[in-house]
Amino acid sequence: MKKEKISIIVPCYNEEESLPIFYEEITKIAKEMKNQDFEFLFINDGSKDNTLKIIKALSKEDERVRFISFSRNFGKESGMYAGLENATGDYVAIMDADMQDPPSMIKTMYEDIKNDNYDCVALCSPSHKDYGLVRKFFTNCWYKLIGKISSTPQVPGARDFRLMKRKMVDAIVDMKEYNRYSKGIFSFVGFNTKWIEYEAPDRVAGKSKFSFWKLFKYALEGILAFSTTPLVISAVVGLIFCLIAFIAVIVIIVKTLAFGDPVGGWPSLACMIMFVSGVQLLFLGIMGMYLSKLYLEVKKRPIYIVKETEKENIKEK
Repeated sequence: MKKEKISIIVPCYNEEESLPIFYEEITKIAKEMKNQDFEFLFINDGSKDNTLKIIKALSKEDERVRFISFSRNFGKESGMYAGLENATGDYVAIMDADMQDPPSMIKTMYEDIKNDNYDCVALCSPSHKDYGLVRKFFTNCWYKLIGKISSTPQVPGARDFRLMKRKMVDAIVDMKEYNRYSKGIFSFVGFNTKWIEYEAPDRVAGKSKFSFWKLFKYALEGILAFSTTPLVISAVVGLIFCLIAFIAVIVIIVKTLAFGDPVGGWPSLACMIMFVSGVQLLFLGIMGMYLSKLYLEVKKRPIYIVKETEKENIKEK
């Protein structure tokens, strides 16, 4: 009887310190799960350290290790998509190499999928224990906001760490949009998902590659990808300002006819003009962001570009 295969996708960007630790732990789990075959698919996302060198060494020692190395840094979203597109397993997991996604959870996730008939088992860490106060505050605000303005539900503290059946992976791969927000895509495709809450451990090495600015841009990506509410708000605000202007004109006419009082107060008028102009520029910027995403989609640029894979590494043996 043919064994089921589990593919482990690991996007990597400058993970030379954590990779050996991760590999040791994930191979222990693979050894314990004797009734399943494994493949370890590392995605080198343009790392500038020895990440690729380490991955190549692992690939030569272990035939289960595969890798895809990008021509430059395309971002984690592209790395995850490349992994999903090239994974060959019956079940596919996405994990970080920093050990904040415990390899030991793979066993539990696999058992839940098999025994409870789920299509996906995913982990979430809603407490955000490893976040600072500022990041935790904005993260909580973000999940409340996206929950209200998007028709695609977002689970607070959702991580990319999940184990999925092949049919769910195929549905995600079919969504070939260039501007990717995977947490929303995972939710959009549906399927029966079980969520497990846990406290994410500290990184075993290195530091997070996501600065506050990168996280802010990623949050905007989620809004633009899964909600048109900002466009509706801009239209409503525009209508409100038109009504205010119409009422103000009537008030000024009545005041002038009744009291013969000329219109005064140019400082307040200047402030109003500045305020309304700022609102107009704000909403023009929002529309511009939507147009920019459309522009990038229309150009049909590749989500990632491959420089080399384990196939070239085999030839070098």
